[in-house]
Amino acid sequence: QVQLVESGGGLVQAGGSLRLSCVESGRTGSPHVMAWFRQAPGKDREFVAAINRSGNTKDYAVSIKGRFTISRDNTKNTVNLLMNKLKPEDTAVYYCAASSEFISRDSGEYFYWGQGTLVTVSS
Repeated sequence: QVQLVESGGGLVQAGGSLRLSCVESGRTGSPHVMAWFRQAPGKDREFVAAINRSGNTKDYAVSIKGRFTISRDNTKNTVNLLMNKLKPEDTAVYYCAASSEFISRDSGEYFYWGQGTLVTVSS
């Protein structure tokens, strides 16, 4: 049974940085495609970033491109999201997701989800 556990959320001032981590356990076989999504209060869940199995292909949402960086360490079964220049509109619960298929912005393509970690950016 694949499990994803996120950490690293918290309260930060606008302009600050946070690094989210997601540790995957229970996987057998090849590494999964991994992604981060977020859901702000009263809004739908939205794509943030994704990374392919080897880590050499990445995709970012327009709203965070240039500020956030996704990376992975397959030796530690970990995917990270470094968030710089945070804005109040980045406030959301951030979810880690895993897929056995191709890199995608569609949440429906991801089979496994973490419980989420809350990021709050104050103005």
